[in-house]
Amino acid sequence: MTEQTLEFFDDLSGSDDLSEAEAVSAETVCERIATETDAGLRLDVFVALYADVSRSAAAAWIEDGRVTLGGKNATKKDKVKAGATVVWTVPSPEAIEATPQDIPLDVVYEDDDLIVVNKPTGMVVHPAPGNPDGTLVNALLWHCKGSLSGIGGAIRPGIVHRIDKDTSGLLVVAKNDFAHRALSDALKTHDVRRVYTALVLGGFREETGTVDAPIGRHPQDRKRMAVLRGDGVRAREAVTHYTVLEDFSLDGERISLVRCDLETGRTHQIRVHMASIGHPLLGDPVYGGRKSRFETKHPKCFFGQMLHAGTLSFVHPRTGKPVTFSAPLPDYFEAALKLLRGSNASENALEEYDDGKI
Repeated sequence: MTEQTLEFFDDLSGSDDLSEAEAVSAETVCERIATETDAGLRLDVFVALYADVSRSAAAAWIEDGRVTLGGKNATKKDKVKAGATVVWTVPSPEAIEATPQDIPLDVVYEDDDLIVVNKPTGMVVHPAPGNPDGTLVNALLWHCKGSLSGIGGAIRPGIVHRIDKDTSGLLVVAKNDFAHRALSDALKTHDVRRVYTALVLGGFREETGTVDAPIGRHPQDRKRMAVLRGDGVRAREAVTHYTVLEDFSLDGERISLVRCDLETGRTHQIRVHMASIGHPLLGDPVYGGRKSRFETKHPKCFFGQMLHAGTLSFVHPRTGKPVTFSAPLPDYFEAALKLLRGSNASENALEEYDDGKI
């Protein structure tokens, strides 16, 4: 028996092995042989680690008889030994129905094959537990009158890649299966260019650099991702190229405006990579650590991590011609930059933002 768990990353090109309907209707049986590194772990900790679920969920599966250790039922407190086989059955997820909703969209480009939208901060891409509606998918279903690719299933129609809820910027969405397959293939071969702008803490010694570090689920906190290395870890290749655009010094701390060019697209990739080299994104509640003095002084500028997907380039699946789209920084991001640049308008930046002038 082999492991059959599904992992969903920002790049959805690798998640098309099962249709959404198949994934929802069938339970998934997974198997893992414990390594020397795993030896001594409680069973609930082991299952949570390798099934990418919370420890409480793993404990509930064990209590329900969905987990066996060495072919026998066990308790959550049982310790795993090296070489032991652990098998767990993932229950079928509850189906979530995505319905059309009349939500305004910032459409950058649209034709019969695809639509490029500028997603605002605070909008989730597709329905999920805790966010059943009000998502980009709900808005797209209304706008496109149901004309979206079915490859992503009922919950992610047309969705080829994602960005975080509190990240703003560009997404391309497929309106038919032909476009979806072409765009997914382009993502797999790294032929889609996604360029982000970020505000990060600290100054850089070099103006350009590359973070080449695999990313996987954090072994202790299942809601976070982390740079993971070593034998037996569940991590995928992740590469981020960065360029320092501006460097600011304010109130005794340094802040940098950087451009991040993604070579791969993993969950929270830029946020994890920048934090891993000592430059967490400003406004990031998960990977940012302590708040900067600038954040504390100007809370109105922050609605989450300071990260914007500003440029998106790919070959159009129908015409075969390269296309590039761009989206300006959100108003709150511009307000923060005015304050950091210390321009003559800096003292009025927040007032201008509040009044809708910037």
